[in-house]
Amino acid sequence: MQPPASWAQARLTLALAALTAAAWLLANLLGLQDWAEGWGGFVPSRFAGGGELAHAPFWLSPLTATLVHAGLLHLAFNLLILVFCGRHVEWVLGAAATALLYVAGAYAAAAAQYLADPQALAPMVGASGAISAVLGAYAVLFGKNKVRIGGRRLSLALNALWLLAAWIGLNLLIGLIVSGGFVPGTGPAMKIAVAAHIGGFVPGLILAIPLLKFRYRKA
Repeated sequence: MQPPASWAQARLTLALAALTAAAWLLANLLGLQDWAEGWGGFVPSRFAGGGELAHAPFWLSPLTATLVHAGLLHLAFNLLILVFCGRHVEWVLGAAATALLYVAGAYAAAAAQYLADPQALAPMVGASGAISAVLGAYAVLFGKNKVRIGGRRLSLALNALWLLAAWIGLNLLIGLIVSGGFVPGTGPAMKIAVAAHIGGFVPGLILAIPLLKFRYRKA
């Protein structure tokens, strides 16, 4: 498939990027970054109830967490991937389907992180899980079968796994840089939720083709 010719075909993607950037910028300008992480982050241990009162409802926190980032580098990298892949995915699937992928990715990422560590007290923040779903759809819709092993489907699956591995690896690298204090003004150590990345990636792989067929069912 060829990429879209106009950014007008990626309005939802640009809106999501703008909203995410605005939320981070506002929190930092008001000096509320730590509060935002505590209020909006996804904390697995809250599933059983209890904890402090000043936080978003647990059922909503997978979405509020997408608006909170650990630092400028974390935000910039996520938005770069969102805009690059989201532009292509939205062009093929449409805005509604892309929004569905984004939300599904956010909740799947939270569910995976909960299953990996249900007692975790640290908030999971960032749009990486939601973006992982968009990335998964991008892998299915635009993946190139450069390595032919056991047929097209297996080859596509291997390419998707390589893309997922690269995505997680780059996030781990960013986490290492932030935690090592190499980036000024990035705040405390950043822990990468690997399970959340994998969990978010799955809906993209599963839903891409059904959503594509649904959109063009009458074509």
